[in-house]
Amino acid sequence: MADIKIFSPDTLGKPLGPYSQITRVKASEFVFIAGQVGADRDGKVGDFDAQCEQVYANIATALESVGAGWRNVVEFTTYMVHSQDIPKFMAYRRRAFPAFFADGNYPPNTLLIVDRLVQEPLLIEVQTVAAL
Repeated sequence: MADIKIFSPDTLGKPLGPYSQITRVKASEFVFIAGQVGADRDGKVGDFDAQCEQVYANIATALESVGAGWRNVVEFTTYMVHSQDIPKFMAYRRRAFPAFFADGNYPPNTLLIVDRLVQEPLLIEVQTVAAL
């Protein structure tokens, strides 16, 4: 098991959302999960909230496929199409992350607003790095 320490030093100030500033990792292996979008296995896409649910369900499936779980995640990079969806994104994370990360140490997350994703109806994509 990787030695993962997730924290936010006081010298950087409080994070602006449900994430931490730093992850320090000692691991024998890293897993890089391609950006997961809000489409299910059959390609079905819902509204922004449904896409958030599906993105993180897809990440959970990817983690499970390598024998990992949420405790192994060391970083997220989030891409969104509309800045107006940021409050919905933060609300989703505030609801879901306590179940994913019971210790309250949420991995660092970089949030980027982009012109579009690979298909027009997709509104959010999350890339994940995990340590084993």
